[in-house]
Amino acid sequence: MKRTIIDKIQSIIVLAIASSLIVANPQVVQAHAANQLRNKVEVNQELNELLQQGRKLVQERNFTKALSLYQHAVELDPKNPQIFSAIGYIQAVQSNFREASNALQQAIKLDRDNANFHYALAYSLAKLGDNPAAASAYRRSIALAANNVNAYLGLGIVLLRQRDDNAALQVLQRVTELAPTNTIAYHLMGTLLLQQKRYSEAIASLQQAAQIAPQDSTIQLDLGIAWLNQQRMTEAIAAFERAAQLDRNNSKIRLQIGKILQLKGNLDEALRAYQQAVDIQPNLMEARKAIADILLEQQNYLMALVAHRQVIALVPEDANSYYHLGVALQARGRLQEAIAAFTQARNLYQSQGKKEAAQNVETILRQFQVQ
Repeated sequence: MKRTIIDKIQSIIVLAIASSLIVANPQVVQAHAANQLRNKVEVNQELNELLQQGRKLVQERNFTKALSLYQHAVELDPKNPQIFSAIGYIQAVQSNFREASNALQQAIKLDRDNANFHYALAYSLAKLGDNPAAASAYRRSIALAANNVNAYLGLGIVLLRQRDDNAALQVLQRVTELAPTNTIAYHLMGTLLLQQKRYSEAIASLQQAAQIAPQDSTIQLDLGIAWLNQQRMTEAIAAFERAAQLDRNNSKIRLQIGKILQLKGNLDEALRAYQQAVDIQPNLMEARKAIADILLEQQNYLMALVAHRQVIALVPEDANSYYHLGVALQARGRLQEAIAAFTQARNLYQSQGKKEAAQNVETILRQFQVQ
């Protein structure tokens, strides 16, 4: 699943947790003071001051001091679920998800029907990799607040991790019903359908996402891949070119454009697209290999051998590149170098268990011996 989409969802969830767990204007609470010598008015005053200061520190992202204040607040009022929920949030934003889960579970013990607490707990459990428990917590949150779109998105991600694709699709479909302009849901559905090779359905979802977010290059990239799998080359190129316009520094988009152009036999344009990909990402091996292979196919042997040497320098175990290098060197009349390249290709094929390829190269080497 696309990491960028998941990151977007997690960012949204964190923001939603922050707004739901950190109380803007702490209400006056009925403190349960351990020290009976102090009256409740004094304790309540101190407690509310701590909560106000804690929120201010959270807004300033001074989490260490905020946590200290909230922990002191617990000592003053150990039966206040909002304090535990605030501690849970602070621990979560510091990636202390075990501590966050413990605090939120304590908050739930004190207030079992608070949807926000279950929602925040689900996020922390998911970050700990406890997907079954996270799914259960998300479902409990949804049962208490049926219109929480972010809880559905979180549940969808957890279900995908559990390989329950059909359930995830149902959850994401529910998101689109609750929020018809939710780009993330349509995009995530599209990528999931794409992985399932349900290309027509994927295209429909991705087109809906693109209509809502026309400036999102990743949607156009996935849409291009879906069109490509449908053998709709014209539509695929249009989507990839749109993606390239939106994200000029994305090497993968240029790579996809190069693949399509190469399939269509437009080698010069494909070569240009691959070169653009390499200019953006010099270590993109798939593009470098494609460049070398096209140059060889075009019988531009000098540039082909240069390109294959570049690939070999970065991937010294690539037997195919040694083989193609040998072909280019042979065509240039550099026979001893060609023999060395073919020999290395044969040895690598043998070590990699590719017997047929090794035998083919051995046949070529025998021809050199006859000469």
